[in-house]
Amino acid sequence: MWKILVVDDQDCIRNLITETLSPDGYEIQAVGDRQSVRGVLVSNEPDLILLDLYLDGPEGFDLLQEIKGQHPSLPVIIVTAYDSHRDDPRLKKADGYVVKSIEFWDEVRQGVAEVLARKETVKTKTEEEIASPNVLRAEISPCKMAYESPH
Repeated sequence: MWKILVVDDQDCIRNLITETLSPDGYEIQAVGDRQSVRGVLVSNEPDLILLDLYLDGPEGFDLLQEIKGQHPSLPVIIVTAYDSHRDDPRLKKADGYVVKSIEFWDEVRQGVAEVLARKETVKTKTEEEIASPNVLRAEISPCKMAYESPH
């Protein structure tokens, strides 16, 4: 079962994301602040993080850098109300970007499924390479997901 960490300072958003993704079989853990994220990463590393950019201010930008610095292969999807940050260079390490909108719930579900499918593909290829060390290794470059705003 895939483990997803939802990071948002609004209880209602954390609850809605949890209610949306749980029926799909994901194990969801939701936290509302930077310190809690650090604790989860130490005790129970998730397979994917859904990260709000504005946690009582713009801490999400720095938190993304911190997460990717310590866990570079851990996928992080940015979940924000702001479409204007889509091309922000501070987010270049993000694995996806979803704008909270009317289509938000479908986009979150689709984004989570796509990122975890890529992670599973990489995991399977790595396991195959370990089992067959003479196989030529190929570089796998993750694709960036971009979701268009409904505006």
